[in-house]
Amino acid sequence: MKKISIISVIVAASLWGVDGVLLTPSLYSLKVPTVVFIESLFASIILFPILLKKKSVLSNFSKKDWLAIILVALFGGSIGTLAITKALFYVNYVNLSVVILIQKLQPVFALILASLILKEKLPSEFFMWAGLAVFGTYLMTFGLNLPIINAGDKTAIAAVFSLLAAISFGSSTVLSKRALQNIPFELATYLRFAFASLIMLTIIISTNSFSTIFEINISQLLILLLIAFTTGGTAIFLYYFGLRNISASTATICELAFPLTAILLEYFIRGNMLSFVQWLGVLILMFSIIKVSSLNR
Repeated sequence: MKKISIISVIVAASLWGVDGVLLTPSLYSLKVPTVVFIESLFASIILFPILLKKKSVLSNFSKKDWLAIILVALFGGSIGTLAITKALFYVNYVNLSVVILIQKLQPVFALILASLILKEKLPSEFFMWAGLAVFGTYLMTFGLNLPIINAGDKTAIAAVFSLLAAISFGSSTVLSKRALQNIPFELATYLRFAFASLIMLTIIISTNSFSTIFEINISQLLILLLIAFTTGGTAIFLYYFGLRNISASTATICELAFPLTAILLEYFIRGNMLSFVQWLGVLILMFSIIKVSSLNR
């Protein structure tokens, strides 16, 4: 079972890498909230049979259970997905391997938030490895150059959105710990997408963007369906399935299939390759993230 779980997490992470380079960037002509809404809606429709099967469990939910799953949908399904989607839309300006690797800072923020929200004590070594991870991220993003902070610096803008995604997904991880205390992982997966759909629908209606849904053409619709069937609902379902039977540190190592897949695709599809200094930053970041995750087995 452990081998199957490891393979499940690796497959899920690899699918996210495919999405980051090949699928989501191709939707750049659409409004980001519209893309996230349709992705969440399709995934919730696909996973709807889970609700029919597990609906009896809903009556056992406490107010804190409902609050936890709604916040997971807000931070993970909405804010985090909005941010990483916006970052990935810079396909014509930025090496997306960098964007995806920055998002791997998620465990750092998850541990910080776990300390603040769940009152988990941070080991003293955490600050050393977290600092090293930030240093590796800087090298990977800017190399040995000073960043040029202005409105036209696409690399800096994409990095900021990716960093926001890491913080949001880190928040979602901590809140998921609370939600999964009483909620089956299958039902939690469905509710995450269902509530995210409602949140995103509220956003596009309040911003008078609902009409942008009708701007989606057939090819874009097919891509959104493909995302829902593969890198959306299916990938998260596989990830949660595998995560039940392996440690967080093992899962983190398996998740490195995400950026590694993206790096390979960026090279073979677009011919983009990181420089030597950037590769050094990648190695520092990956090593630091593994060490950070192992602090909280």
